[in-house]
Amino acid sequence: MMKVLFTCGGTAGHINPAVALAGMFQKRNGAQILFVGADGGMENRLVPREGYEIRTVTITSFYRSLSASSLKHNLATLRNLSRSKGQAKRILDDFKPDLVVGTGGYASYPVVREAARRGIPTAVHESNAQPGLTTRMLAKYVDKVMVGFEESRRHYPHPERVEVTGTPVRGEFFELTRAEARQKLGFRDDKPVVLTSWGSLGAQVMNEYMVDFVVRECREGTPFHHIYGVGTRYYQRVMEAIAAKGVDLKDYPDVDVREYIYDMPVAMGASDLVLSRAGASTISELTATAHPAILVPSPNVTAHHQEKNARVLSDRGGAVLMLEEQASGDKLYDTVRELLAHPDRLEQMRAGLRELAIDDANERIYQVLCNLIQ
Repeated sequence: MMKVLFTCGGTAGHINPAVALAGMFQKRNGAQILFVGADGGMENRLVPREGYEIRTVTITSFYRSLSASSLKHNLATLRNLSRSKGQAKRILDDFKPDLVVGTGGYASYPVVREAARRGIPTAVHESNAQPGLTTRMLAKYVDKVMVGFEESRRHYPHPERVEVTGTPVRGEFFELTRAEARQKLGFRDDKPVVLTSWGSLGAQVMNEYMVDFVVRECREGTPFHHIYGVGTRYYQRVMEAIAAKGVDLKDYPDVDVREYIYDMPVAMGASDLVLSRAGASTISELTATAHPAILVPSPNVTAHHQEKNARVLSDRGGAVLMLEEQASGDKLYDTVRELLAHPDRLEQMRAGLRELAIDDANERIYQVLCNLIQ
């Protein structure tokens, strides 16, 4: 029986591609699958939910600051890195994989590096437009580097090892037409649909802007349907802030403010315009489904990854890029109204996204990986 080890963690953008690929190997090859993540990472919650076993290594990030607390943290990270090497060796000894695939996150480094040292076929997949630290460190050791965009190839020292495959997107995003998704959400009119989500936990600054956005759209007669996922951390605060400005959302059924959007494929499928951050998973979903977007990258991620992701789409005309420090509730609202008022502009944005999209990303990655072990 073929054995495939996937190692990933930290964000959904690292975990989701690995889960999608694991399903393909299990279905087509009857492969035995093992995941390796980091102690305490969200992968320990998400991966078992998909039915896969996961083991962990003890590894932490590096801080770029020179403060005393950062130096102390980095010393602990160096100790953990040494410890994680031994843990990776034991995992590989126990599982004896035929193939090891890293999809990002610090946990990938010790496992993929040790597998490459042993001569086990190895590959990494990078969803971000510019590689993260782990991918950059592993690129010189692995057999193949797979990337989401052609623009990403130039960031790697060995272009001959780089395959532009796209990034896997869950099949649920393609199951419903726009009309079917709108019907499922109970929309019976022709109003456009705007979807807003700043991540599963939410984002404080963006949610403060959205309070003003929601109040204004209500006072202007709700000119569009709005599905707004606040995020678990800020939901109560946002609802109280909207009420404090004299708006009772019960009077505005077209404004659907939720703690979390559990049916994202349906919500995105019904939408005409998306407001979001620019994480790897979101970028992949927007591109694959050709959904125009206003992207406000998080300023709190390493090396401005989200801004670089967003620029790939905005440079092709598929998205409007707005930096957080330049945004406001009014500016976001005015941009939404301007785009919705010009369907031809939205269609041009969809066309730009279709040019970027790689429809068969899962299949491309699967074939690259299978070729490594034939």
